[in-house]
Amino acid sequence: MASSNSLLLLLSSCSLFFVLAVSRKGFASEDEAHHYHTLQQSSFIPSSICNPSTIGPKKSGSLEVVHKHGPCSKMSQDMVQPLNVEQILTQDQSRVDSIRARLAVNTAKKDALGSKTTLPAKSGSTIGSGNYIVTVGLGTPKKDLSLIFDTGSDLTWTQCQPCARSCYSQQEPIFAPSSSTTYTNISCVSTDCSDLTSATGNTPGCSSSTCIYGIQYGDQSFSVGFFGKEKLTLTSKDVIDGFYFGCGQNNQGLFGGSAGLLGLGRDKLSIVSQTASKYGKVFSYCLPSRSSATGYLTFGSGVGGSNVKYTPLSNSQGSSFYALDLLGMSVGGTKLPISSTVFQTSGMIIDSGTVITRLPPTAYSALSKTFRSQMTKYPLTKALSILDTCYDLSNFTSVLIPKITMFWSGNANVEIASSGILYANGIQQVCLAFAPNGDDSDIGIFGNVQQKTTAVVYDVPGGKVGFAPGGCA
Repeated sequence: MASSNSLLLLLSSCSLFFVLAVSRKGFASEDEAHHYHTLQQSSFIPSSICNPSTIGPKKSGSLEVVHKHGPCSKMSQDMVQPLNVEQILTQDQSRVDSIRARLAVNTAKKDALGSKTTLPAKSGSTIGSGNYIVTVGLGTPKKDLSLIFDTGSDLTWTQCQPCARSCYSQQEPIFAPSSSTTYTNISCVSTDCSDLTSATGNTPGCSSSTCIYGIQYGDQSFSVGFFGKEKLTLTSKDVIDGFYFGCGQNNQGLFGGSAGLLGLGRDKLSIVSQTASKYGKVFSYCLPSRSSATGYLTFGSGVGGSNVKYTPLSNSQGSSFYALDLLGMSVGGTKLPISSTVFQTSGMIIDSGTVITRLPPTAYSALSKTFRSQMTKYPLTKALSILDTCYDLSNFTSVLIPKITMFWSGNANVEIASSGILYANGIQQVCLAFAPNGDDSDIGIFGNVQQKTTAVVYDVPGGKVGFAPGGCA
């Protein structure tokens, strides 16, 4: 078996208990209507009824995205206990730390081969083990499995019978390769086996001539097992034969009832690369505004239409992550006094598994100061973990909050949806959903709260990522 020690950090999470809806009524002036959102207190109360989105693509290659802890999910509440907000944010910080460490490893390998630079003992991957899942079919006959989808990971894996060492509890029956007529193990001497090194950060092992993968995350969660290929079914019209994936025989950790992970990264073994001939390395998703709504994950082009604003992909952060160039921000129509060199120093990636957007402290300070200056009518309250700009809104039936726009390179000015500005721990603690990094040189991350309801289009061959408003509800 491959050692599960030689990898790197992380577990993420995200489980949004409270989100905000927009009302266009009650603005005091035209300026407020243009630069502010009105949010109703009633929208802080999570719904217990699933309300699928009627917006979004109705095409082949499209999967429904649901919030794991919401009423649209099949996950049993007895099996998957929702994390509280403090736990969510703590695990989110673990993911951020892992991403930084992984990028540091990549940079050190690139810049210091043959030098005296000491690399960290662990290197590996990150995981988004929190809110957003899709259901795919695996094997023949097809078995449905709920997988976390993650742009920060490459290898797709699921738990497999007979669970030779250990399997955690998951919602659906654990996949049994022996019951599928299309499953095949990959040989240790295969070049496909050696591809695992870049996809997992771990050198593959060998057991009875079968290739063994291993991946460990920052909280010591891990998956180790056979590297195989199998028929993957996205929809009845979208079937991928010979899909390479990890068939886990030893799995432990906080994967929350999901059957495993769907890797949407840029590596050769990601589903994006493996399906390149069918979908052209183009995919898109929309994360719903509330846990009671649904979004989508779609492979192939044709999403967003003419409303998509594209920003170029940057290669500044290596080939695994999707890096973008942020130039500036505005709050309530006021451009923040931030030099573009601040963002150039840190760099920026977009990540589906990080919850809260991370900014260089110089940029965050300007954002928080301006946001507070436009929210003086609402009383500040204690900080919520990494979030330090928080309000007690219990005495207000509606709240006026400034709009936030992010200016990406390529003249892509993207307004954050109202549901992506605040993060709530009940009506008495509602916080600005951005956080500062420790240093201006730390990588910035565009998190999933800020991506909600926006159609995010990844065009890898075109070297760009696009944003379109109103992708889902």
